[in-house]
Amino acid sequence: MTEEIIIAGFGGQGVLSMGKIIAYSGLMQDMEVSWMPSYGPEMRGGTANVTVIISSERISSPILRRFDTAIILNQQSLDKFENSVKPGGILIYDGNGITRHPVRKDITIYRIDAAEEASRMKSQKTFNMIVLGGYLKIKPLISIENVVKGLKKSLPERHHKLIPENEAALKRGMEIIRRLN
Repeated sequence: MTEEIIIAGFGGQGVLSMGKIIAYSGLMQDMEVSWMPSYGPEMRGGTANVTVIISSERISSPILRRFDTAIILNQQSLDKFENSVKPGGILIYDGNGITRHPVRKDITIYRIDAAEEASRMKSQKTFNMIVLGGYLKIKPLISIENVVKGLKKSLPERHHKLIPENEAALKRGMEIIRRLN
């Protein structure tokens, strides 16, 4: 089993940390992982993406051009990565700010209104965990318990008090994601 993922959006949306949490969580399940970030010089507000590979076998290269799953958090990233999803793959996107929705018929498309839900929950910082919860509902490659362990590993200790809030956001994401095609 190998899952090749691209997560893309604006800096500040938690793109890189979502990828890091997936990678740490995969490690907690004794899987091979690769985490390769890419971001512009602007950082917050600029574009950012991360490639994550989770595999039960050795990973030969972290460099990918096609992905099993694309998690897209802004229009710019949708325009850039929609065609990079392998036929039969999955595209998950947050509808906030999207003006041209995905149109491919050879992939499965899901929408998760995570920005709206994070606002409703009065917790903007859990946006990426809502998205991650939606992804894990569709592809339960890693357990919530290991995601919590991944959070503990990737968050500074002073933020560990936020883990229950992040866990609630993961569960909420699992509830609100919906398939479009």
